[in-house]
Amino acid sequence: MSGIDAVCFDLDGTLCVSAQDRDRLLSDAFADVGIDPAFDLADLWAVDTSSLPTAESSFEFHSNLFGAGARQTGETLSQGTIESLTDAYLARYDPAAVEPRDGALDALEAARLNGPVGLVTNGGEDVQTAKLRTLGIEDAFDVRVFCDPADGIEPKPDPRPLELALGELGTPAERSLMVGDSLGADVAGAHAVGMQSAWVPSTDPDGDPEPTPTHVLDSPGQLSTLW
Repeated sequence: MSGIDAVCFDLDGTLCVSAQDRDRLLSDAFADVGIDPAFDLADLWAVDTSSLPTAESSFEFHSNLFGAGARQTGETLSQGTIESLTDAYLARYDPAAVEPRDGALDALEAARLNGPVGLVTNGGEDVQTAKLRTLGIEDAFDVRVFCDPADGIEPKPDPRPLELALGELGTPAERSLMVGDSLGADVAGAHAVGMQSAWVPSTDPDGDPEPTPTHVLDSPGQLSTLW
């Protein structure tokens, strides 16, 4: 692998995507609460989740996300309404209902053929491991780091999870690559510890990326072009 001795992958949005119709889940949740939709899935994708308050549960994360989604559209929702919406959404949402992102499994196989591979994902071990089982890649990594404040590991872009991964992989940061779909979490986190970054946006980029990734890929399947 030219210039890259090890690869770390993000999970959500990078290696996998939801197999559920998230637009439908969201619209049904609004209907359950009895209000008109205040935002849609595109508004939520536009939220920089790394800027949200640290959440210690899925409920807290989605409450923070939905509040940010409302602010994106200039809507005002009470905290009680946001919490009711979160309850309605999570009652329908199955976090383990995932499928591989196009090109993701090819990228993982190529990385494994060329050196050690890590997983660094924002999310608790139980939920994220269920996704790995669904994808059939639970044992595909040399090291797995689950970023869960309840376990004392803050989410990316905090440097600690990537430092833990690098320590286990035994490779220099400057010769290690972080692959992810989030500028604020994956790219910023990689650069904070001196790693290279490969950004694989899950939606069409809007303007110049900030921070600037080392590499930009249209699909995870393009990863092997980096060596």
